[in-house]
Amino acid sequence: MLKVGVLGAGHLGKIHLKLLNQSEKFDLIGFYDANEENASKIEEEFGYKKFSSLDDLIKSVEVVDVVTPTLSHFEVAKKVISAGKHLFIEKPITNTFEEAQELIKLAKKYNVKGQVGHVERFNPAFQAVVSRIENPMFIEAHRLAEFNPRGTDVPVVLDLMIHDIDAILSVVKSEVKNISASGVSVISDTPDIANARIEFENGCVANLTASRISLKNMRKSRFFQRDAYISVDFLEKKCEVVKMKDVPENPDDYAMILQNAEGVKKQIYFDNPSVSPNNAILQELETFADAINNNTEPIVTLEQGARALKVANQVIANF
Repeated sequence: MLKVGVLGAGHLGKIHLKLLNQSEKFDLIGFYDANEENASKIEEEFGYKKFSSLDDLIKSVEVVDVVTPTLSHFEVAKKVISAGKHLFIEKPITNTFEEAQELIKLAKKYNVKGQVGHVERFNPAFQAVVSRIENPMFIEAHRLAEFNPRGTDVPVVLDLMIHDIDAILSVVKSEVKNISASGVSVISDTPDIANARIEFENGCVANLTASRISLKNMRKSRFFQRDAYISVDFLEKKCEVVKMKDVPENPDDYAMILQNAEGVKKQIYFDNPSVSPNNAILQELETFADAINNNTEPIVTLEQGARALKVANQVIANF
């Protein structure tokens, strides 16, 4: 079991504390939160050990789980890595791409592992179909949320859209060629609703919409590729795979058959994989423990977190 400490005990930090405490791969040593009142309350209510400083926490553990506001990520992560401790850090990795690059260099220098908390990679619906997403050429993603004051310190792109940016970058094996975007501030100082069109060198186009002022929650992505359409509902944890194949000589009476203008016939069939329920946050944390123990690459590396941030910041720059 790896000795772990949590930095930040806000809404998400409390979830991490609870899951790490339950995990058989981690030994939760304690946490540090700069808000003394909040820290005392959590220690009293849940019994987790409260540390009086970040330095004391770092000294006592092998892994630090950073769940603080984005603006503080760089400074605290630098401290963690420089102390030779492994780092799990919530998304976005840092505030700027340059900061992320510096963390990557530091992690190599001190030979520590780092993973970024892009939790949708561990969503069971995405996991069920990701191996079937092959060379998608058009992608549409909608991530809509009801208003929540939490997270409005950053643009909706860094708060919500970055989830879809990371998922898309993980399946499109090509460099970004061009980005066009628009964003509107409605009730925050930063954009609350945004749309981005990301064009890749290989011809793939991704159209992303994110909003934190919607009347209902939605987290859906659709991937279109040669002879297949794949949809993922991250919220309902459902997925659908619709495939087309050449019509057999003797098709079934109930077969769905399409014929194009050239007379080419294709049969449509549904190939929906089963979705295995999981706790995505627990799984991302435990796969990080496996990467440390087995000396393998984490599923979401610091480099991947940096790339998602770079694209997200390019989207914002295009507003």
